[in-house]
Amino acid sequence: MLGQNKNLPKEYLDDVLVRLAHHSSAIEGNTISLADTITILLYNTVPGSVPLRELYEIDNHKEAFHYVLNSVDNNEALTIDKMLDIHELLMNKLLHDKGKFKTGENAIQGADFLTASARETPILMKQWVDNLNWQLDNTKDRNQILEFVGDSHIQIERIHPFSDGNGRTGRLLMNYSLLQKGLPPLIIEAKNKSEYINILAKQDPKAFREFALPIIDKEQERFKRFMNKEINQIKTNDVIHLDSKKKQHHRRNADLER
Repeated sequence: MLGQNKNLPKEYLDDVLVRLAHHSSAIEGNTISLADTITILLYNTVPGSVPLRELYEIDNHKEAFHYVLNSVDNNEALTIDKMLDIHELLMNKLLHDKGKFKTGENAIQGADFLTASARETPILMKQWVDNLNWQLDNTKDRNQILEFVGDSHIQIERIHPFSDGNGRTGRLLMNYSLLQKGLPPLIIEAKNKSEYINILAKQDPKAFREFALPIIDKEQERFKRFMNKEINQIKTNDVIHLDSKKKQHHRRNADLER
């Protein structure tokens, strides 16, 4: 368990942001490297010859991710408005109807099913978010949480509620739920795209859980390493602070003896 996000090491949250932005965008075809993603998000520097659209796809994750962290820290359940806000932040400068459900029919390339119609999408998404919140309130077992969150992710990707940005939004919403339950974020790496897409296509929540478990365990270990680093830094700073106080104390005693 991670605990409240506001108590997590900033270095760890920056690390999550970079990996989430890079891999979630790469799954959708973005070609910006992980190293350049670090440069963009952590150093506010744009590497040479980066396509403008791909730059926005990466950079938009920063505000969207912090929006999610703040919402979770304030114990705010996901709502339709929040979902639309997250989509708007992710699709800023990329989509004319950002922050709105689709108004026309859309499709998933290569899928053997039709996505929900524009007319039925608002109703389906209201049912989706109500069911999500009920399940999160009534599920405590980690395996059950992962299976349900996976099922919810499968459902929203099949509804495909937005004209574009469904994958990136869906993956960030999935992590909203995991962070709400104190679980590590699930960062699906681009190298696992085929397995991930196959699970979505088969609509298999149990397979999603088995896919997610080792990733979550690995993320928990990564988190512990960042925590250990911060604890050691605190101890070092405390020693420096204590040495400084001792020197001040010795100086005061020396002044009194004069």
